[in-house]
Amino acid sequence: MSKNNPKPDEHGTAIDPNAPFFSAVLTPYRSLGPNGFLILMACLGVVSFVAGIMFLMIGAWPVFGFFGLDLALIYLAFRLNYAAARSFEEVVVSRTEILVRKVGPGKRFQEYRFNPAWVRLSIERVEDEGVTKISLSNRGQAIAIGSFLNPEDRTSFAGAMANAVAVAKAGGV
Repeated sequence: MSKNNPKPDEHGTAIDPNAPFFSAVLTPYRSLGPNGFLILMACLGVVSFVAGIMFLMIGAWPVFGFFGLDLALIYLAFRLNYAAARSFEEVVVSRTEILVRKVGPGKRFQEYRFNPAWVRLSIERVEDEGVTKISLSNRGQAIAIGSFLNPEDRTSFAGAMANAVAVAKAGGV
């Protein structure tokens, strides 16, 4: 059987040796959903309006406008945060390649490819926090993976990624 032909499994079906056996999409966690955002903005709007009216009644009318400006800036900050939350990282590991795609806000896109035989997976740990950094490096190129994950998810992903890289280095599934 040649190298390019897929090997059959125990049921006689062909298995592609380059097919990915590990795939993960990492997304940042945002604790405040759309309904929570509306409730928060409504509460801030009511508090700002009431406080602004109180300052207006004592003659400090410019303060009323600053309360509106504060509310607008808080709204803008949350919108930018939600735009950043649409970013994600995709990690795909096969026997012959590790592919990392990073998609950021504003359609920023980066793609990195590594040979599993030569890649180095680095996992930095702190005793109280767990995993603090996961990175892949090869030939002077190094990238961090999952930096936006919370410590528990980062620790869980680090274990799964270490296992996938070990399987890929061993030559398959």
